[in-house]
Amino acid sequence: MSNYTRRGAVAVITMANPPMNTMSHANRSAVKAGLDAAFADAAVRAVVITGGGKVFSSGAEIKEFNTPAALAAPGLNEVIKAIEGGPKPVVAAIHGVAMGGGLELALGCHYRVGSPGALIALPEVKLGLLPGAGGTQRLPRLIGLEKGLDMIVSGNPVKSEKFAPGTLFDEIADGDLVSAACAFAERVAAAGAPYKRARDLQATVADPAAFFAAAQARVAREFRGYPAPLKCVAAVEAVATMPFDDGLKFERAAFLELVATTESKAMRHFFFGERTVAKIPDVPDDTPLRPVKSAAVIGAGTMGGGITMNFINAGIPVTLLEMKQEALDRGLATIRRNYENTARKGRMTMEEVDRRMALVRPTLSYEDVGGADIVVEAVFEDMAVKEAVFRKLDDVMKAGAILATNTSTLDVNRIASFTRRPQDVIGTHFFSPANVMRLLEIVRGAATAKDVLATTMKLAKTIQKIGVVAGVCDGFIGNRMIEQYSRQAGFLLDEGASPQQVDRAIEAIGFAMGPFRMGDLAGNDVGWYIRKRRYVEKPGLKYSRSADLICEQGRFGQKTGAGWYDYKAGDRTPHPSPAVEEILAAHRKAIGVAPRQIGDEEIVERLMYALVNEGALLLEEGIALRAVDIDMIYMTGYGMPPYLGGPMFWADRKGLANVVASMNRFAQNPNADPAFWKPAPLLAKLAAEGKTFN
Repeated sequence: MSNYTRRGAVAVITMANPPMNTMSHANRSAVKAGLDAAFADAAVRAVVITGGGKVFSSGAEIKEFNTPAALAAPGLNEVIKAIEGGPKPVVAAIHGVAMGGGLELALGCHYRVGSPGALIALPEVKLGLLPGAGGTQRLPRLIGLEKGLDMIVSGNPVKSEKFAPGTLFDEIADGDLVSAACAFAERVAAAGAPYKRARDLQATVADPAAFFAAAQARVAREFRGYPAPLKCVAAVEAVATMPFDDGLKFERAAFLELVATTESKAMRHFFFGERTVAKIPDVPDDTPLRPVKSAAVIGAGTMGGGITMNFINAGIPVTLLEMKQEALDRGLATIRRNYENTARKGRMTMEEVDRRMALVRPTLSYEDVGGADIVVEAVFEDMAVKEAVFRKLDDVMKAGAILATNTSTLDVNRIASFTRRPQDVIGTHFFSPANVMRLLEIVRGAATAKDVLATTMKLAKTIQKIGVVAGVCDGFIGNRMIEQYSRQAGFLLDEGASPQQVDRAIEAIGFAMGPFRMGDLAGNDVGWYIRKRRYVEKPGLKYSRSADLICEQGRFGQKTGAGWYDYKAGDRTPHPSPAVEEILAAHRKAIGVAPRQIGDEEIVERLMYALVNEGALLLEEGIALRAVDIDMIYMTGYGMPPYLGGPMFWADRKGLANVVASMNRFAQNPNADPAFWKPAPLLAKLAAEGKTFN
């Protein structure tokens, strides 16, 4: 796992654990063996440690977490201890990426030489952890408590040149990095001991107690529900309040505590899930891709504008089509305004705004979109409208172009049937705001070609989305599940809960917003339109009438200033609505239900188990490939935080037998719809066998 060579009097240990040179047990063992050989060789005066390929090291081998390999000797702390106590100077030659355990190894070296542009980070907090090999103790000593704390709590990478030579990096070297590091190593060896050690440095601020109290308060506010950031603050505080070795012990204890938490396991589930969802069982990795060098978007409204921004952010030119000049001008103005707002915040220059806007070619003619490699339809969610658009696209688009629909619920197979090329048609369900939300639900039609699916998955990554494949059904994965969640939310209102109580309960466990705030944001008329279709297509499906009643009053949400909540002009803050209370009271009286007190635990379980049961049906039907696909959809598109792990992971942690038992109990509620609470066969089977979804 490493190569040991000599360059004159300098031993070079090259980590060779491609592609990311993770600090696996095998790699740690090889580095330690190289150090032992170099220290024992009288002809060696100094050591350089570097990474083979494009990176120094991306950090820990996460697949070894909770396995014997993670704790097997030599641990990373043991390797670093050998460096610090060794008789010869050790220089880290850092290029590409030095993150997590890889950076901790470099921090344990006496000196560091870096390439320009190398990304430096301790990202463990994003896995619900903190650095476990001295990162919290050494980094702040090298760059200061404030900067060190910010890096550790955020986990975000910083480019090597941002660190002044003499702090984290002793030298930034252009050209041949290893040669520069060897030359530097020879110089420090010639100067003789003592060699610099991060552990010997001091780091403090004027008033440590006040500094860390403020940091704790800020982090608790910004990272509500995440235990790791607060532990990071406590570990960095140890730099200012404890001897180095005591700080190391504190850090290690905190790491071991966090690695066993449900939150960390959920965040690791998210980490691996992002990679898993990219794999489609029957689509080989080497499937040839279609070129996507240009795009077209049909519709310049809210969704069309956001989709356009995704393409031009990635440098892909877009032809943007509207039917009327006024709508086209309005859409272009919105895109420019979004970019200018970003520029005002200092995250983009006005020159960059102009460069991106120059990638948009506005048009009122279908003839102008025909040469695009992919066209995304983003028009009104109505099958007749979609049909007109796709029949026209079938006529004008070049052969081999991908025809994508941004539908959120409609039948992609039927949309494909409006063309003579159903193999080229695919669903690309963007989530609003499309230029912000990470999820892209990619709907595979019955005739969708494998290369079209593979190309669209690759395109998702290009435009910085997490693409998740779904099969064709009404609502696909996310919206089909959220409909059951929303139905149950309505039943809770019928029985006596208020919109604000339901929202507060689900938000308290971590959701970005509850079902009623979400409805007001999206527009309650959208759900009303779907329910009207359901009443015709599925007359036996039971809904609470409460949502229809508020829509009949024109309470469509934030856009009308009134929905489940009241809103003041120019302010999106939801205020409890006396009018809604009256509507609900009258509705309960009309259906003969006496309101009762409903606890928050019951609210959470009913909403979550509604999601879980529908998710199990989706897995049985093959609409969702894996439980983790469902989890990723909910963590990236529906406001469920990574520390909960998604609805299926959440149910696994609760115990599926407990889930089924609760569902059976809810079915006994005299106001319940017993059919709603019938466990899906897959859920019942897994619960009976003591198994899990994931």
